Amino acid sequence: MKLGRPRLHFRLTDSTNRWARELARAGAPHGTLVTADEQTAGRGRQGRSWTAPPGSAVLMSLIVREPSEILPLAAAVAVCDACEPLPCRIKWPNDVWIDGRKLAGILVEGRPQEGWAVLGVGLNVASAPAGLPATHLREHDPDATVADTLWRLVTALDRRLAAPSGEILAEWGARDALVGERVRWDGGAGAAAGIDQTGALLVDTGEGRVALHAGEVHLLRLR
Repeated sequence: MKLGRPRLHFRLTDSTNRWARELARAGAPHGTLVTADEQTAGRGRQGRSWTAPPGSAVLMSLIVREPSEILPLAAAVAVCDACEPLPCRIKWPNDVWIDGRKLAGILVEGRPQEGWAVLGVGLNVASAPAGLPATHLREHDPDATVADTLWRLVTALDRRLAAPSGEILAEWGARDALVGERVRWDGGAGAAAGIDQTGALLVDTGEGRVALHAGEVHLLRLR
């Protein structure tokens, strides 16, 4: 397996993504893994916080050299692989669901011009945030552990990050949680119609089909 070595593990840290970014800037090799039992400043997309009790979740960041533009898609498929045989679905652009509740989130940060990215994953194993439509692995598999789930995820990432883009797009599409659903974003609404070759969300509106990118979209409501 190419990924996961070297590995830096913390009992407590602010953010695995922050450490991974610093290591990437310092020249750490492809596949370097940063993990933690607990984070005090974990983040998701658009600055949202990611919290979990100590030792209850996979909290990891992976350095990826020469990342593909569909890295976030491949990562989401790998998360689903790691949780098989549970019926995971992917909510564009970066969440993995089971039965309409969030199981995992993905955050990709980096410097494409410098040839690297940091892939951050938070995956609920033993608990889920209260007050949110969220779930965790032990709700579906009482024997799930953080260590085993991390190993399964790194193994799946090792395979999926090297897979052809056509394979990833097909696997992602087979798990698409939004296709056919009504969605709204700042400036419009329509029915989700899958993704294009770059991972943009396709939406059929009353005036035609548009392609939306993660940086400009805020999904406000599903039905």
